[in-house]
Amino acid sequence: MAANVDLEKQATPNSSNDNHTFSPEDEAHPVSKVYTSGENDQYIMIGRTKVLRSELWNAFGGDLQPGIHATPPRRFANPAPLGLCAFALTTFVLSMVNARAMGITTPNIVVGLALFYGGFVQLLAGMWEIALDNTFGGTALSSYGGFWMSYAAIQIDWFGIKSAYTDPIELANAVSFFLLGWTIFTFMILLCTVKSTVSFFSLFFFLEITFLLLTIGDFTRRVGVTRAGGVFGVITAFIAWYNAFAGIATKENSYITIKAWPLPGAKRA
Repeated sequence: MAANVDLEKQATPNSSNDNHTFSPEDEAHPVSKVYTSGENDQYIMIGRTKVLRSELWNAFGGDLQPGIHATPPRRFANPAPLGLCAFALTTFVLSMVNARAMGITTPNIVVGLALFYGGFVQLLAGMWEIALDNTFGGTALSSYGGFWMSYAAIQIDWFGIKSAYTDPIELANAVSFFLLGWTIFTFMILLCTVKSTVSFFSLFFFLEITFLLLTIGDFTRRVGVTRAGGVFGVITAFIAWYNAFAGIATKENSYITIKAWPLPGAKRA
């Protein structure tokens, strides 16, 4: 195998050689190291994209970027706080019901939120993240927007989902399969945040615990486990609001701003 090569500049790490011819061998051997080129190593390669070092951003929960990333090519407003707020509020309300707060056990109050705020608005935020080349943010927000809309559909009689199950145990098991799928998906998303920040990772860690407890609660039909899932869901909602605030608050509009605390091993720009 050839020596490590800068994919765009044909330069070894920390080299300033500016002559490059992209070879088939580069295509055949994926590169996992970070390469630099230019005067004072001013350029950094991210995959096959060359960016200025000054344009790199660190991992940040406020814009749902789990790693070092370049400035988006088109400067839209940051849609991540909108999606996080939609997720947080809807999660908070349903989790309060799951926790049996104030003796409330009927979840229908969350249907409107699940359809329009946690569902439709979060889906829009996910699409805007995709427009900003944020694959992680687009996947997470769009998927959880779909979760909330599908949850609302289960609760709405017009769809006939609940009424199709005459046995309440069969219904509980079917809902468990639904929640189990989201538990698996959330674990996959969680693995993509282990090199991000404490608050970013915590959001999906607590969400994973929430889905897991709700899944077990429905499988075993133990109210105590479901209530525990509700408590973890409330914590998840506040962490989501925390990340949303981090993406909104700046020195220009607030006396309080959020500092990102990187996890051990996280790369810094």
